Amino acid sequence: MGKTYARIEGRLREFIEEQPVFFTATAPLSADGHVNVSPKGRKGTWRVLDDQRVAYLDFGGSHAETIAHLRENGRITLMWCAFDGPPNIVRVHGTGEPVFRDDPRFPELVAGFGEADGPALRAVVVVTAKLISDTCGFAVPFMDYRGERTLHEDYFGRKSDEEFAAYCESKDYNAVSMDGLPALPLPLPPR
Repeated sequence: MGKTYARIEGRLREFIEEQPVFFTATAPLSADGHVNVSPKGRKGTWRVLDDQRVAYLDFGGSHAETIAHLRENGRITLMWCAFDGPPNIVRVHGTGEPVFRDDPRFPELVAGFGEADGPALRAVVVVTAKLISDTCGFAVPFMDYRGERTLHEDYFGRKSDEEFAAYCESKDYNAVSMDGLPALPLPLPPR
């Protein structure tokens, strides 16, 4: 049976910090807009900031749907699943804010991630919890973690920051979402 919590602490915090992957879910306000679910990986790229807030590093790619939805309405759910050990699913339902490179808070937020900072970082997404819950996860399969994929980091690691900015501008769904919402502010400020 599921439970709700007032804070992200103790067992919940440990569980979140130990998982190798989590998922983000966002949606536009428009009823005919696209719901977006994204997997997030790369070791060390999310952290619990305090008992109400979590943050993750938002790396560049071909889309910026999560950013667009957060800019429009701020609604987000994060989900972590146990793929080994006792079955568990933790969700943080709340509001999210992308903190972009030109925001005065950006350097301090990024510094908290240490070595997880890397090429193609566009923003830090800060999520403030409105509802924290866990459920059994009895139907989540066991899966073995084999290691990190380095393709994203390797690919963007070969690009200069200027080349990454040009990449962002060349993709159809970076400046504007699939539903036509403003997404990543371009041109991308340098780091």
